[in-house]
Amino acid sequence: MLGAGGSGETVDPGELPDELRSTSTSTSTSQGGTPAGDGGSSSSAPVLFVHVLGAVGRPGLYEIASGSRVMDAIAAAGGFAATADPGGVNLARELSDGEQLVVPAVGEVPPPSAVAPGASGGAAGGAASGGPIDLNRATVADLDTLPRIGPALAQRIIDWRDANGGFSSVDELREVSGIGDKTFESLQDLVTV
Repeated sequence: MLGAGGSGETVDPGELPDELRSTSTSTSTSQGGTPAGDGGSSSSAPVLFVHVLGAVGRPGLYEIASGSRVMDAIAAAGGFAATADPGGVNLARELSDGEQLVVPAVGEVPPPSAVAPGASGGAAGGAASGGPIDLNRATVADLDTLPRIGPALAQRIIDWRDANGGFSSVDELREVSGIGDKTFESLQDLVTV
């Protein structure tokens, strides 16, 4: 069921290959017959396992190539459902192994776990692991992990912060060009000052 190189195939957790169930990788073998983890096969690229949920065509666990982005995982899951809010996820964000990606429906606010994957993942720099992002310390990369925020809008937030001596309240995000009511609603619980 799993293809080499991250084929975007869905994975049924009840039917995982033996090498993924084994507690010792030294005795398991890859599909090519070489020991798993041997590195002898140059045709097998590292893969990520991503759990895609929410407003997508086929929610499930997917195997995708290392270096893939949110847009790749959504495509593997059959694309956006008719009810999906594409602005609720950052399509350009690079994925990490073991991530759970939740695509919200229109009107839903993405859960904080969709922003900072994993118990120890979290955003870098100004964000605590899994906690809210500090608007006065955040980098463009930190802000880019938030829903509805891309690199350009993240830069506008930082430019506003620099021009105004920092944020004194989260409500001041409304003063940044490009942040409307829906965007502010999706951010207000994910950021702090």
